[in-house]
Parts: sequence; structure tokens; C-alpha cells
Amino acid sequence: MSLSLDEVRHIAKLARLELAGGDLDATQAKLNGIFGLIEEMQAVNTDGVEPMSHPQDLAQRLREDRVAESDRRAAYQSVAPQTEAGLYLVPKVIE
Repeated sequence: MSLSLDEVRHIAKLARLELAGGDLDATQAKLNGIFGLIEEMQAVNTDGVEPMSHPQDLAQRLREDRVAESDRRAAYQSVAPQTEAGLYLVPKVIE
């Protein structure tokens, strides 16, 4: 697939890009190169190839699920201005 200059102008307009005359030719060449690469990839026979979640067959290292911090709730509430039944009391904001 090859794009014409009018198609490149239209794409630039849709993308809200302002391209000067020299930029149009360079952009056309780059876009045509990208479409050429896509055509090459689509030509590859992928029948029987199972999709992969990752390009490398790696196992995820999982860490042990354990508590790493101590319970400091009592220490935090001891410095709070007001607490009741383990909750922080704050001034009423909405009347």
C-alpha cells in the first residue's frame, strides 16, 4: 500500500498537524515504509502459532505473602488529639 500526497495531507489534517511542502515528502516516505513493514508482517504464515502473553517464556517470581510491618496502631492513636473505639475523631465540617 502506498499513500499519495493528498492522503498524507488528509492524515495530517485529521491529526491536526501542519506539514510544510518538504515535510510532506518525508512524511509520505516514512508512512509508506511503515505500511511496507506491516505488509511484510501480514505475509508471514502464523497458522498453528499459539499466542503468547509475553515474547519470552519466563516464569514470574512470586514472593512469600507475609506481614512485613508491625502493628503500630496504638502508637499512632496515642498522639492523636481524640480517638474513640479505635477511630479518629475529627471536628464536624458540614452543618
